[in-house]
Amino acid sequence: MHTKMNVRSVSVIGILVAMEIILARFSIHTWNIKIGFSFVPVVVAAILYGPIAGGLVGAIGDVISAILFPVGAYFPGFTLTAFLTGAIFGWFFRKKVSVLNVVLSVLTAQILISQFLNTYWISFLYGSPYGLLFMTRIYQTVGMSIVQIASILLIDKKLIPVLRRQEEL
Repeated sequence: MHTKMNVRSVSVIGILVAMEIILARFSIHTWNIKIGFSFVPVVVAAILYGPIAGGLVGAIGDVISAILFPVGAYFPGFTLTAFLTGAIFGWFFRKKVSVLNVVLSVLTAQILISQFLNTYWISFLYGSPYGLLFMTRIYQTVGMSIVQIASILLIDKKLIPVLRRQEEL
């Protein structure tokens, strides 16, 4: 169940956006690969507040990160994929965070969004052949899928109950 929006929830979402920006800053970035933990605040927003909040944390974080710490030129396609990733997590977690929902959400986000759509954006931007780029990004997709599944299960077990208790105060 998602909490209604109030001043506290908007504040928490703002803090999550800031955390996403900081974690994105300390991610490993190359022109075709991104490895890091900037998904964590997006997932927390998605679990606590739903798909729109998860998507907004991802999208707003992406735009601000691109302005403050650019890795190449800003491209709105990546903002779209950041929003879609948060929305996917929120959609899968709208009723319950279960092992099955975590695995399905991560695989959906990693395969459809990261592997297919982000690979397309990178191919489009840099003129790199899509098929070759697709193959080189498979390792990132597999690695990040494992990291995200383990992290989200841990977040749901340890962090979310603490945040929910804080929301009740």
